[in-house]
Order: sequence, then structure tokens, then C-alpha cells
Amino acid sequence: MTIDYEIFELGDFALQNGAILREAKLAYKTFGSLSAERDNAIIYPTWYSGQHYDNEWLVGRGMALDPDRYFIIIPNMFGNGLSSSPSNTPEPYNAARFPRVTAYDNVRAQHRLVTEHLGISHLRMATGWSMGALQTFHWGAMYPDMVDLLAPFCGSAKCSRHNFVFLEGVKAALTADDAFRNGWYTEKPQKGLRAAARVYAGWGFSQSFYREELDLKTLGYASLEDFLISFWEGFFLPKDPNNLLAMLWTWQHGDISANELYNGDYKAALGAIKAKTYVMPGETDLYFPTEDSQNEVASMPNARFVPIPSIWGHFAGGPGTNPVDVKFLDEKLKELLAS
Repeated sequence: MTIDYEIFELGDFALQNGAILREAKLAYKTFGSLSAERDNAIIYPTWYSGQHYDNEWLVGRGMALDPDRYFIIIPNMFGNGLSSSPSNTPEPYNAARFPRVTAYDNVRAQHRLVTEHLGISHLRMATGWSMGALQTFHWGAMYPDMVDLLAPFCGSAKCSRHNFVFLEGVKAALTADDAFRNGWYTEKPQKGLRAAARVYAGWGFSQSFYREELDLKTLGYASLEDFLISFWEGFFLPKDPNNLLAMLWTWQHGDISANELYNGDYKAALGAIKAKTYVMPGETDLYFPTEDSQNEVASMPNARFVPIPSIWGHFAGGPGTNPVDVKFLDEKLKELLAS
């Protein structure tokens, strides 16, 4: 694959837990050009296991994230295989020794990329799907005067207890494979990856999606088993298990108030977000139910609850799987950007 991204060298990056991520690297890609006034930048972080390529479906001419109008920055999350990750960090902090990174750490690194490296002091918008939404909320709470607009979709400002439990199932599947060897595997633990894919399959799409047989009728798979193997196992098998576990830890410990700014006061963190915000959950998302989003909006001074009317579950928000949902999302982003 041609390398179509750049690396921002962070040096020895101090993490929230006191550990040092040595010679930390933040991979990123940009689209479009920065305006003379430097006021057209949008940050669009990646999601669980996704890389910047997997965000590009929402960028394009005539779309809300139009590179002819905006300077779009897609930073890769730590642990995703492009930025510093278990799979690419030199010994001794490789593999199972990779330090624990929070969403707060990710957004601090992104802030350095934006301000120090790209010379931008103000962002028009932050947006993202799933764990990208988690980082979007962090942008609003950590740098309330820096961002005009927020559009987190199919994600939350804090990992709920139910979401935490779901991820315990994924973790158990990945680590149960004998080949995993506590993270020091020498061959791909494919049993664990296939098992994790099966766990995920019951959660990524809604009950209605399966009832309506959209895996067959819309996505064109030959059978349910074909969908489970081809779509889900095919999705997980290329991934590195240690990378997946590193990002899973980040997800489970996601909380916009878990830092020295808010000292665990979740409502205060939400209340500090000044940006005009559209909180956009999927109506049938099993990870991030609409009630959680409504609770967030209730504590935010400038937020609207804008559910995505879809039976595609979590995948209403990405990665470009259903054109109808993409159109809805794109229109809402246009509406927000025009305000």
C-alpha cells in the first residue's frame, strides 16, 4: 500500500497514568487547504480498529466535509497500527508491554499536532463515529474555547457500564486462544480473532437488521453464515490482537471527566462544552443507546439530540455501509456547518 499519510513526531510523550510513550508517533492525513484566515479546519478522529482510510467515506466534493471548502485532519488513534501501537513500537514496550493510553492522551497529542505542527489555533468542527465520537466529546470538554461545532455520532462521552461488559466479551474471545500466549504470540491467534468477530456480530447490527435479512437482501451475502465469515471474520482477521486490546482498554476507560480538569465530575465536564453540538446516536445502536445520548444532551448548554433513524444499529454511523444513513449524516453535518 502506498503511504498516503504523514507522521508527527511527538517525542517522549507523557501519558495520563504517568508512563512515557517513548518516541511517540501520530499518523495523520489531511484533505483540502487551510484558508488564509486559518479558520476552516475540521478534525475527524478514527474509531476502534479503524485507520484514516476507513474515515474517508465521509469526505468528498459536494459533501459536508468538502476538501474544496475545509481543511480536514484525520488523526489516527494510538493503538491502530499506524500511530504508536503495540504492533509497531520497538522493544521493550512492544506487544503486551505497550502502555495504557486514554482518549484524553489521544486528544492531547492531536492538540499538539493541530497547534504546534499545523499552526492552527481554532477548529471549525470536531466530528467522529464511535470511538471517534468519544474523542470528539473530549475535544469539546478539554478545549472548550477552541472548537465552534461538535458532531459526535454513534458514540458517547463516557463508556457506560453495559458497554464495558460487552467489551469484556470481546477481550475474553481474543485472549482465550492458546496461540495468544499472553500477548507474546508468534503466529496469528486466528481462533481468537474469529471468536471476537462472532461476539461483535451480535452487537454491530440491530435485531431489526437481522430480522429484515439486510445482510442478504442489501449487502448481498449468500447466507447468515457467509455474512459471519466474510463480513465479520474478514473484518477482524487482518487486525493485530494486541492493537485491538490496547484500543479496547482506551474505549473502556473513556470518560471526558477522568482528568485533572474535571476530577470525575461528569456533569461538569458536559456542562463545560461550549460548542454548538449535534449528538447523533443511531436509533437502534446496541452499544450507545439513545437514552445515553439524551442524558448527555441534558447536561450540555448548547446541544441538540439528533437521532439517526436507522435499523442498521451501530453501523448507521459508518463506515459508509448504508447510503441512506450516509445521506442523513451528511445533511445534518451540512446543517450544523451552515449554522
